[in-house]
Amino acid sequence: MSNHMDSEGRLIWIDLEMTGLDTGRDSILEIATIVTDSNLQVLAEGPELAIAHPESVLDAMDEWNRNQHRKSGLWQRVVDSRVTLDEAEARTLAFLSEWVPGNASPMCGNSICQDRRFLHRLMPALERHFHYRNLDVSTVKELARRWAPSVLAGVRKQSAHTALSDVRDSIAELTYYRRHMGPLSGLPTG
Repeated sequence: MSNHMDSEGRLIWIDLEMTGLDTGRDSILEIATIVTDSNLQVLAEGPELAIAHPESVLDAMDEWNRNQHRKSGLWQRVVDSRVTLDEAEARTLAFLSEWVPGNASPMCGNSICQDRRFLHRLMPALERHFHYRNLDVSTVKELARRWAPSVLAGVRKQSAHTALSDVRDSIAELTYYRRHMGPLSGLPTG
């Protein structure tokens, strides 16, 4: 049985860890994806891939990134990795193609425009697999900050600043917001 059966409404969640935020210069260190149904229930986790880079690239990162990626263990995983950018793109795309047809899912995550910019430059085939729209949880967060601060106060993040933990956090965060959206949530009321 194909995983494409009943794929209508499936969402692709993605996160990248990078050497920095300069989309013209920095590179991708790690990629992870999760596919959910339209109700945010996890259907499958894609490969979580650390991408090989020489230690000199890691040493050139700013202090925040050096500290964070050492603390999370990503630094060592990158040094030990033999996975190239092209291989990470191909493996991720192969996984996603099994679950969601091309151009069917928006790119989902937190501050996802930044991830899309990196994918456009470094993993263009993967970027083209997504619909042009984004489902950016950070937009909902910004609305909650302005319109419902008490809702925002209930968000609990567990992230270890690894790609897979960040994807899981994004799904959990949107699930939390959905419970507080009233009729917009599509959930039963009363």
